[in-house]
Amino acid sequence: MATIKNDDDVVKELVEKPKKKPRGKNIGETLAPVTEPGDNAKYIGVSLKLFNMTKVDLFKPDEVQERLTEYFRIHTEADMKPTVVGMAMALGIDRRRLWEIRAGAPMGGHTPLDLPTLTVDYIKKAYDFMENLWENYMQNGKINPVSGIFLGKNNFGYQDKTEYVVTPNVHNDSDYNKDDIIARYSIDSPDSPTLPTIDSADSDS
Repeated sequence: MATIKNDDDVVKELVEKPKKKPRGKNIGETLAPVTEPGDNAKYIGVSLKLFNMTKVDLFKPDEVQERLTEYFRIHTEADMKPTVVGMAMALGIDRRRLWEIRAGAPMGGHTPLDLPTLTVDYIKKAYDFMENLWENYMQNGKINPVSGIFLGKNNFGYQDKTEYVVTPNVHNDSDYNKDDIIARYSIDSPDSPTLPTIDSADSDS
């Protein structure tokens, strides 16, 4: 005979029923950007400070060092991650020119060798500082992995590639043996056996 449960028993079972573990986050939730109120105002405010900076004379190393120090100080006070493009803005150049100085590549009308050695050293050191920060962010989960990989390729020259080594099959004349060639293509050799011929009259009989 079925037992009819009263309301108190039903409530007790629901309370004591073990709760299921929450499901894991899907890929969309994991990669979704995390924003808080005031983020945009903070980012725009820092960018405006960089926008209003006067252009630095790259031929004056002291000014370059002072500007780079100011750039990192601004981001420290705002508790923001510095960017390569932002560092270029602070120096009054674009990201490509900044990379050319770091890599020692030609830059339009002059080369990095034309700049004072201290200027190049300061910029290279700041760029290395940025790369070190990027690695720390990646290793400690402080940046989205997909975004981090993009930044590593775009700003620091990292690559995902598979290399194939192709060895040409080149033979010298000494690699070929005349007798082997004649044996292989004996039908073209004067020493090859003569094939029997079929007379037309015999074929009609």
